[in-house]
Amino acid sequence: MSAGPLLGIAAAAVLLLLVMIIRFKVHAFLALIVVSLLTALATRIPFDAIVPTLVQSFGGTLGAVALLVGLGAMLGKLVEYSGGARVLADRMIALFGEKRAPFALGVASLLMGFPIFFDAGLIVMLPIIFAVARRLGGPILLYAMPAAAAFSVMHVFLPPHPGPVTASEFYEANLGLLMLTGVVLAFPMWWISGYMWGKFVARRHPFTLSKALFGELQEEEVSHPPSVGTVIFILLLPLLLIFMNTGLDFLRSLGTVDESRGWFQLMRAIGSTPVALLISTLVAMLVLGRRRGVEGSALEKVLDSALAPICSVVLITGAGGMFGGVLRASGIGDALSDSLGDLGLPVIVAAYLVAVIIRLAQGSATVALVTAAGLMAPAVIGGDFSAMQVVAITLATAAGSVFAGHVNDSGFWLVGRLLGMDVKTTLKTWTVQQTLESLVGFAFAYLIFVLF
Repeated sequence: MSAGPLLGIAAAAVLLLLVMIIRFKVHAFLALIVVSLLTALATRIPFDAIVPTLVQSFGGTLGAVALLVGLGAMLGKLVEYSGGARVLADRMIALFGEKRAPFALGVASLLMGFPIFFDAGLIVMLPIIFAVARRLGGPILLYAMPAAAAFSVMHVFLPPHPGPVTASEFYEANLGLLMLTGVVLAFPMWWISGYMWGKFVARRHPFTLSKALFGELQEEEVSHPPSVGTVIFILLLPLLLIFMNTGLDFLRSLGTVDESRGWFQLMRAIGSTPVALLISTLVAMLVLGRRRGVEGSALEKVLDSALAPICSVVLITGAGGMFGGVLRASGIGDALSDSLGDLGLPVIVAAYLVAVIIRLAQGSATVALVTAAGLMAPAVIGGDFSAMQVVAITLATAAGSVFAGHVNDSGFWLVGRLLGMDVKTTLKTWTVQQTLESLVGFAFAYLIFVLF
């Protein structure tokens, strides 16, 4: 099918999904499955391939999300149950003050987001965000939005995350120059699209925390909470392990290390996000569980109580990945990007728009970035661009890949459900934040392109 009919089907599918969820109150999990099936039929995916496409897209998303959210939930529950989240929240408030708490949480998330992926970083940081929100009693978005935006900025724009690293390889960009530029731009991008936007939406949507991150709120004081240093160690452990993984991948992209060596593969496996969270959870069981004298079946019950509340989050996120997978299988992204190729736009604008279209069509920011970079690579490599201009094009492509995350993006459902927002509120807050982040990122990239 050509781009026009495919675009019409995708728009109709999104509209139908929103009507089912918002107007008729159909559960998001069921609505996503129904719309995914109808979209597969409408885009003429072969009948014998429809169910495998649905199942594979669902399973591909679920396999990653279930491990991250499940292990992150256990780790977060241990930090919260031991009193560690409250201890760290009190210390942060004492150091930075109540008014600067959202800013401090965002900056901490920027630092944590350097090596850790968006979803894993958010899961690890949320117990602290929720503890600060409970301690101060303000709108949850005031504290959560700057942190979530920080992880998004780092994941989309900065190496060693897979999207920008792969794009730099396609464009033959200088990876060190890309990282340096990204580090310089990350703070202003976050400050505008995360911190300032968080303050704005908190006034528009001033709902407070109504439940704990992974279960009921813990109201009683803990008699012997862990020290601040212990809590920081527990939170930094997965960060350090994942940093080892991403750091090794960064060295591989530079040609510094041989990826076929056994030690390289072993260390990357240990530093993979699921394994890093598993190790961190096991350490937290020993350190934080024993801190309260909780062992054996009692500790098992504490961990089990973290899993039930996240089942809906995991399933809905997986179904969101299913919807995006069906749109990818329909070929809508390729059709739309091909149709943009003949418009005669400047390369940096074309790269941004191609990434935007693919992002809107299929949901995944990483897929949009990598696909757009692959499509635009011949024009970039064949053009007479300076090293800094190639970096600017890479950043512009990254900016396009984050534009307006909505119902076909698994991250949309993850953020919305973890923060207790319905679909309409998530669209008004998170989708707009992603749009703002994209526009600000492109503005900075275009300015670099013109100046250098």
